[in-house]
Order: sequence, then structure tokens, then C-alpha cells
Amino acid sequence: MLTPLAYGLAIVLNLFILFIGARFLLQPIPSAVGYGVPGTGAYLTVKGVRDATYGLVGLALLAFAGPTAEAWYMLVVALAPFGDTVIVLRNGGTKATAFGIHFATAVVVLISAALLFAV
Repeated sequence: MLTPLAYGLAIVLNLFILFIGARFLLQPIPSAVGYGVPGTGAYLTVKGVRDATYGLVGLALLAFAGPTAEAWYMLVVALAPFGDTVIVLRNGGTKATAFGIHFATAVVVLISAALLFAV
């Protein structure tokens, strides 16, 4: 019964981070504003490539290595949105963005990992 939920959440999260990466590459300034630390420069492209890569690796693991590998991946990759929370807070972003977007994302990624471990 958890299998469709576990796979579905993992797929949605991976597609979502892939979308965010593509958005940072195609619309860097609005993406930075949404991230919570407006700016310009190379970091926007770096973030886009990083996020797109995270999404593709997650999808590949789920498709070719299975739920346990994906669960470990999700457990480790949750560090990124936790780090993003700190980055937003340390660089003048709002607490609402830091916790409402980044911290909440980390929690959902950890939930996804737990569901995948349970499969």
C-alpha cells in the first residue's frame, strides 16, 4: 500500500527539483527571488545545474537501482534544502521563505526517504 505513495512522492520531488534547476537556468533572476536571496551572477547558473542534476540522479536511481538506493539518496540529499534554509537566513532572506520553502522541503524529502525505506 505504501509503494505507490513512496514511488509517487519520490518521482514528484525529483521532477520538481529538475524543474527548479531548469527554471534557474532559463529565468535566473525570478528564480533567485523565489529562492529567498535575490541576486545575479554565476551562482544562479550553478544552482540550476546542481538542482537539475539532483533531479536526474534521483530519477535514475529510482528507475535503475530501486527504492532502497533512492531512499539513501533522499536521506543524503535532504542536506541541500537544510543548507538552503541556513543560506537564506544568513543572507537577509525571510524566515517565512527559509522555513516555509526550504526547511519544509527538507522535511518532505526525509518523509520520502522513510516511505522508500518502508517499501
